[in-house]
Amino acid sequence: QYGKDDKDTGSAEGQIALFTYRINHLTGHLKSNKKDFSTRRALIKLVGKRRRLLDYLKEKDIERYRAIIEKLNLRK
Repeated sequence: QYGKDDKDTGSAEGQIALFTYRINHLTGHLKSNKKDFSTRRALIKLVGKRRRLLDYLKEKDIERYRAIIEKLNLRK
């Protein structure tokens, strides 16, 4: 949906979409398991990875960056 095709998991957009899905899933898990600190650490690492990929995409191609932000509804 976000990459070139269904098997495209290497493109920046594909990775950002996968990270966003995992971040949303882990956020839901942490709402009900507040003391799960290893999951919290994994979530923080994922957010950082996604942030770095978004920064990379912003530098390389601002139009693709804006499109993925819009599609994933990341910025308010």
